Amino acid sequence: MKKTFSKIAIFAAIPVLFFTTVSYKADFFEIAKQLEIFTTLFKELNMNYVDETNPAGLMDTAINAMLEDLDPYTHYWNEQEVQAARIDNAGEYTGIGATVGIMADKIVILEPYKDYPADKAGLKAGDEIIKIGNIAVADFTEGAGELLKGAPNTNVELVFKRRGEIKTTTLTRGAVEIKAVPYFKLLEDKTGYIVLSQFNRNASAETVKALKELKEQGAEKIILDLRGNPGGLLSEAINVTNIFVPEGELITSTKSAVEKYNQKFLTTRKPIDTEIPLTVLINGRSASASEIVAGSLQDLDRAVVIGARSFGKGLVQRPKDLTYGTQLKVTISRYYTPSGRCIQALDYRHRDEEGNAVRFSSKDYNEFKTRNGRKVYDGGGIEPDVKLETSEFSDITNALLQENAIFDYATNYYYTHTLNSPEEFSFTEENYSDFRKYLETTDFEFKTATEAELEDVIAAAEKEGYQQDLSKDFNEIQQVISSSKDKALTTKKAEIKSLLSEEIIKRYFYKEGLYDYYVKNNPEIIEAKQILEDRSRYRNILKG
Repeated sequence: MKKTFSKIAIFAAIPVLFFTTVSYKADFFEIAKQLEIFTTLFKELNMNYVDETNPAGLMDTAINAMLEDLDPYTHYWNEQEVQAARIDNAGEYTGIGATVGIMADKIVILEPYKDYPADKAGLKAGDEIIKIGNIAVADFTEGAGELLKGAPNTNVELVFKRRGEIKTTTLTRGAVEIKAVPYFKLLEDKTGYIVLSQFNRNASAETVKALKELKEQGAEKIILDLRGNPGGLLSEAINVTNIFVPEGELITSTKSAVEKYNQKFLTTRKPIDTEIPLTVLINGRSASASEIVAGSLQDLDRAVVIGARSFGKGLVQRPKDLTYGTQLKVTISRYYTPSGRCIQALDYRHRDEEGNAVRFSSKDYNEFKTRNGRKVYDGGGIEPDVKLETSEFSDITNALLQENAIFDYATNYYYTHTLNSPEEFSFTEENYSDFRKYLETTDFEFKTATEAELEDVIAAAEKEGYQQDLSKDFNEIQQVISSSKDKALTTKKAEIKSLLSEEIIKRYFYKEGLYDYYVKNNPEIIEAKQILEDRSRYRNILKG
C-alpha cells in the first residue's frame, strides 16, 4: 500500500515544488487543482485507512519519491537536517571528531581527526561501534549517528569491536573545527603548497591567510590542491578564484528556465597575487565549487590544471525555507565557466530503461576557447591540462573503494606493521602482491560497463530467440572480459597503489602525516613542481 501511495503522491505533489519556483510560468488553476487533489487524498487516506497510519512518515515518503524523479541534489530537509547543513557551512560543530560510516548494525570509524574526542578516546579507523550508552546500534533503525551527538563536555560510553575483540571506552564530546585549509607548507624549491578541502564560509579567508604566510616565507609559485574537495558555497568559490585574478573578472554564470536565476558572478575584491605561477590539482572527487575554481582559472589561462577529469557536477542548489523549520534544497540552475562550458556530466532529463541518468557522450561535447585560444570542452567535468594515471579512478579502482577492500587492507596492514614516520614508508611490489593475495581471501568482484551491456544484449537475444545461435560468441566475449578484469589489477596498479598508500599513511599519522608524505612522494605534486620549475613549459601549456 505504501508503494502505491508513493506513486500517487509523485504525480499529485509535483506542483508543490514548481509552485515555489516557477508558478508564473505554469497554469495557476492546474497547480491549485493538483494541490487540492493531494490535500484531499492525504486527508482521506489517513482518516480511513484500515490500520493506524503515520502521517509524517507518509508525507516524507511522498516528498522523497517525488524528488527522486528530478536529480540527486534536490532534497527535502527536516529540522535536524537543516541544522546539520548550517553546521557544515559554518565549519564548526559539537561531536566526536571523526568521519564515520553508518551500517545496519554498527557505526564504523573511517577517519579519526587528530587530537579530537574520538582520537583522545583511543578510537582507530576500522573500529566498529556497536553500542552507544545503553543503546545497541543494531536496535536503532534510523539515524544511529545522532546518538553520538550531544552537548559539549558530556560523556558517552561506547562499546566497539576491533579485529573481533570487544572493547569499551568513554568519549567526551567537544567542539570540532572543520578547517577549509587543513594544511599548507613551503616546499624546498620555494613552491607553496595549499590544500583546500572544502568550500565552507572560511574557505577564502583561510586560503588568503595560507598564501600570505607562504609568500612571507619566500614562496614564488603555488600548488592549490582541490583533489577530493566536494564543493560547497558558490560565493566562496568566487572569492577563492578572486585571490588569483583581478577584480571584475567573470568567474561563472548560471542559466535556468527561471529568469531570475540567470546570473553572472564576477570577482568583487582586490586580488592577492595575479602573477604568481599557479597549478591546480583535481581528480574525480573534485566537484561543484572545486570545478568552478579549476574551470575558471583554466578558462582565464591563469593556472595549469593537473590530475584527472573532475566529477562533473554543474548544477546549482539553493535552500528554500518551508514551514516548521524545514527546507527544500532545490536545483535552480546550471553553472557555466567563463568560456561558456557547462561541466555537468549526467543528464537527468534523459534516463535509460532502468531510470538512471544518461552520461553525456564525448561525441556530444562542444568545443570552447580559453582566453588564449586553447581548446576546452564541456559535458563531462573539467579535463586537466596535464593528465596523470595516478589520478584516475578506473572501474576496478571504484569497485575496490566501494567494497572497502582498500580500507580493510589498510586496517590489517596497520595492525601488522610498524611505521615510525611517513618518510620511511614505501608501498613495495611485495606489498602489492600481498594485497592481491588478500583480495583472493575476500568476496571481492566487480562488473565492468561492458559486462553490463553484454547482459542486456544476452537478455534481448533470449527474448528474440537468438540465444542458442549466439551462445558461442557470448561465451568468447565473456572469456575476454574475464581475462581483462584479471589484468586490471596490473594495468591499473599505479592508481591502486596510490590509494593504498594514502589510506595506510593516514592510519599512522593522520591527515597531517599524509600531506607530509604527499609533498615528497605524490606523483601529482611532483609533476606540478616540475611544471612550475620549468617556466617555458608552464607558459607553453597556457599558450596552447
